[in-house]
Amino acid sequence: MALVAMSSCSDFLDKASDTRVTLTNEEQLRMLMTSAYPQYNYALFCELSTDNIIDNNAPGVDGVRYNLGSYSRNDDQAFAWTEINNETGSDTPSGSWEGYYNSIATCNHVLQKIEEFEAEGKTSEKLLAVKGEALVTRAYSHFMLANIFCMPYRGPELSKQYPGIPYATEPETTVKPHYERGTLAETYEKIQADLEAGLPLISDAIYEIPKYHFNRQAAYTFASRFYLYKRDYEKVLECANTVFGGPDVDPSPYMSDIWAQDNLNYEDEYNRYYANSMHQRNFLLIPTYSTYRRHISGGHRYAINRDGMRGSVRGPGPTWERCRYQNTQLGWVWAMHPCILAMWVNGSQEYGVWWAGTAGEQFEYTDKLAGIGYAHQVLVEFTGEEALLNRAEAKLFLGDIDGCIADLGVWDAAHRNSPNVDSDGRMDPWSKEIVWNFYTKCMEKYNRNIQPQHRERLGAKLLDSIYYGIAKPLHLDEVCPSERYHLTADILPYMQCIQHFRRFEFFQRGLRWFDIKRLGISYTHTIGKEGRVETLQVLDPRLAIQIPNEIIAAGIEPNEREFEKVAASASPKVGKNLAEPYNE
Repeated sequence: MALVAMSSCSDFLDKASDTRVTLTNEEQLRMLMTSAYPQYNYALFCELSTDNIIDNNAPGVDGVRYNLGSYSRNDDQAFAWTEINNETGSDTPSGSWEGYYNSIATCNHVLQKIEEFEAEGKTSEKLLAVKGEALVTRAYSHFMLANIFCMPYRGPELSKQYPGIPYATEPETTVKPHYERGTLAETYEKIQADLEAGLPLISDAIYEIPKYHFNRQAAYTFASRFYLYKRDYEKVLECANTVFGGPDVDPSPYMSDIWAQDNLNYEDEYNRYYANSMHQRNFLLIPTYSTYRRHISGGHRYAINRDGMRGSVRGPGPTWERCRYQNTQLGWVWAMHPCILAMWVNGSQEYGVWWAGTAGEQFEYTDKLAGIGYAHQVLVEFTGEEALLNRAEAKLFLGDIDGCIADLGVWDAAHRNSPNVDSDGRMDPWSKEIVWNFYTKCMEKYNRNIQPQHRERLGAKLLDSIYYGIAKPLHLDEVCPSERYHLTADILPYMQCIQHFRRFEFFQRGLRWFDIKRLGISYTHTIGKEGRVETLQVLDPRLAIQIPNEIIAAGIEPNEREFEKVAASASPKVGKNLAEPYNE
């Protein structure tokens, strides 16, 4: 019996206690990269922080209601720009931190193994393509962490005065290793190094479904976003042109055709069509665990309503200002793009709760009889529309105004391709002049000190109909100063058009928050029945969402939340004076 026992013990001890798979070939590395994309969703807490969302409990022109509860305590914190620390998991900063660093860890393991293969003389085109994907994905994950948890990029010098995020390039091999945040400038330098090393290696040929990986179009669209945030417009133009196949290639096939679909009668049909990998305009799809839709629909406290709604998707625009609709119950009349009739509203609520079918939920049942499972949202992270709008902004600052208008015209034309766009002449033809006129009027309306002669010239009724914060003061030059590029009066209306179209395009995707940070947009949130008003200033320290509590407890430096301390240490230009209304 003793001999048998010893033999069994010996067999047990002969087995490796580490159950991880040993990576031995390039195919295993390629397959491992499928798990290198974050499964948590940043869109909810970023969107709640923007000017797209209002508090239905706050006093408003449509009456007051004090009994609406928020879906989550985190929603209250995100809307008020306080620390979001009540919950962890999906749709939280904690989840995003964990998800992106898990992605980075996977990339680091793959890159370490590739380095070993290369040292042994083992290399191939597939291995190089996997290396490219790992480098670009690592760059993307650090980029997203920086834009969530750091202040906006302010150029190579001013960014040295702000903390970055830990840039991980090696697999963890010790318990509780110590990480330094470094500076934001250092973070961006490392992102750029990974991105530029990985881009030439990307190859679509190694993927079964390229849209779930950093294929070439997704990678170059990400690169155009990265360089746009840096204000390196020549690089933006180069990368965006690569996305479309060249500067003279028609980008219209890469615009969404969802507006032309008249047979999508249910929200889940609309969402599945929008996030389909077969569409040319979808470059990268990231499935996430998310209850996003439940937070912003169904009668909860925070919603797309009032000025948040009228300034984005349910408001006027340069070519659809005369497309007016009426709420027969309340008697409201408003201008709205006809394609936005492809949205959903909770009809049982007289104050309106709108949400996009693009933000719909896909539910995975683990037990249909019990009705339990997992809620998912597929993030359509990079699209043809984003590449186009990035390029339009680059052209504007590079002096090609006509090229900018042409790109914006492609966006306008794609949204006219809808069965809801009537033929009675209410939509105006696209032109450079109509853009200038519409956004000039919007800016003049924003200026509360408008002179009486201007009001008489424009007409009080017209001014009142086009407000809603469509055009807000932009402080791009103060946020990210440039010796070469300046937001001057002669291009300002076109830049207002770009930020408006981006707000429209990125609706409910969370990307508006990043535009608010980089463009220096100031706005207010009115909170609760008492109508407490909180103002987000230009370069407000609350733009950097606080590091999760558990990460701070592990030794990572938290973000400074007091405006005066950040202003004193960062730049003499930081301050409330930057948020003054326009006074052209």
